[in-house]
Amino acid sequence: MFGLGKKRSSFGKFLDQNGITQQELSKASGVNRNSISRIASDSKKKPSMTNGSKLINTLKKAGFKVDYDDFWSM
Repeated sequence: MFGLGKKRSSFGKFLDQNGITQQELSKASGVNRNSISRIASDSKKKPSMTNGSKLINTLKKAGFKVDYDDFWSM
């Protein structure tokens, strides 16, 4: 089970609901796993624009219809 008993941001919940591990996303996007963990667990944290773009582009390539604003406000 993903996200069992953890506080999750909307980004973290999205990963959990779609069975995407932080390790897989890190490898595919080139974003450090610790950075992904931080933004997946704390809704007050946002990635840099560079890392956010890498994450969103990786998810889009995997077939998800997501946008930066779906998870983080500018």
